[in-house]
Amino acid sequence: MVQKRALIVDDEPDIRELLEITLGRMDIQTRSAASIKTARALLAEQPFDFCLTDMKLPDGNGIELVEHIQSSFPNTPIAMITAHGNMESAVEALKAGAFDFVSKPVNLGLLRQLVDTALNLEPLDTTTTEQADEHKLFGQSDIIAGLRKQITKLARSQAPVYISGESGSGKELVARLLHRLGPHGHAPFIPVNCGAIPTELMESEFFGHVKGSFTGATTDKQGLFQAASGGTLFLDEVADLPLAMQVKLLRGIQEKAIRPIGAQTEIAVDVRIVSATHKDLAAEVAANRFRQDLYYRINVIQLKVPSLRERQHDIPELAVYLLKRVEKGYNQPATQISPEAMAALQRHHFPGNVRELENILERAFALCEEGIIYPHDLSLTPAVGVAEKAPPTTAQDTTAVAGDQSPDEVDSLESYLEDIEKNVIVEALEATRWNKTAAAKKLGITFRALRYRLKKLDLE
Repeated sequence: MVQKRALIVDDEPDIRELLEITLGRMDIQTRSAASIKTARALLAEQPFDFCLTDMKLPDGNGIELVEHIQSSFPNTPIAMITAHGNMESAVEALKAGAFDFVSKPVNLGLLRQLVDTALNLEPLDTTTTEQADEHKLFGQSDIIAGLRKQITKLARSQAPVYISGESGSGKELVARLLHRLGPHGHAPFIPVNCGAIPTELMESEFFGHVKGSFTGATTDKQGLFQAASGGTLFLDEVADLPLAMQVKLLRGIQEKAIRPIGAQTEIAVDVRIVSATHKDLAAEVAANRFRQDLYYRINVIQLKVPSLRERQHDIPELAVYLLKRVEKGYNQPATQISPEAMAALQRHHFPGNVRELENILERAFALCEEGIIYPHDLSLTPAVGVAEKAPPTTAQDTTAVAGDQSPDEVDSLESYLEDIEKNVIVEALEATRWNKTAAAKKLGITFRALRYRLKKLDLE
């Protein structure tokens, strides 16, 4: 096995010696330099598998070396040594292309993890395509091809990434690709919806707690940061974090350490932070609903996921894949999308993006006849209440079917309509002694559509 080589750049002899000893114990051959000029000369002499450089050097700034290596040796990861608490320098280095950073005084445990990760990076290949369909970014448009290249490049970095885009556009898929294509692809990917955690439980969920730290803490609990250690923590809808939690999250990101509730000491964590929201985060900062300092920490690199209407040429490929996914679990012959239906999909605005496309195809799959989806199966006209599929009823009858609830008394229109649909279907089944074929005829829908609705509403 060929011994790995690392270049260490620091003008302090004691720091260079400490780093050389640490890497030497990892069976890594080292060369050292005290200036940018010497480092450039060593880089020209021989290839290196990794570079570790200080920020302040006698003949310039470490950022210059980062940029030089990025342009001339793109497959050599470089990490920056920064002064304690100087996150501005760390962020500047990450934006310039540094793989990661480590703060002085150097935590040797974190340094070894950082070096291990850097040496396990695959060579940069922007033509790489994902093999598994469930983790593939479908589409051949220029905007998607560009996004794929960005993902492949950023997967090598430990820099925090902020993913912006409309609801349903595929932000979590992009986050998963960043994780899977990077050196931590084998480690945990922990997604968390920041708006779904009760405020009073948030600190315990993120950082964990020790037994007896508060009433009900009967055992030690590992937090999300610890669960994601060595991997990626995906903060979905990060804009929904309350301000008090934003402060604690900021410290965890800056210090690479967290303190569980009730613990006396901090725990070092090696976690990459990827965040996303459908909101305009800059506008949230301007409205004082999101801390500016946290915004700059999580928004080191931004990826924008395009809406579906920005890549309409990708709809046919996406639709075929999504329809196959819908078909799984049903013992039915393959369903086809007619050319007229495909053209109708390409003309549609898709405010709900890919998620809306999948819902439309799921509904069309249930409604179509003879395994072919036509435009009328797509129901792309303004949505019609499901209750209209049932025998005609008055407004009063419909409300009564839903349990004498008015729309003001229900959580959402969707749940209100689902209650109506459940009751209408159950009544039809009871009237036909649970003969599904007869019930479908009574409801004026196909047997296939009834099966779909029974499955969707958990009535089977």
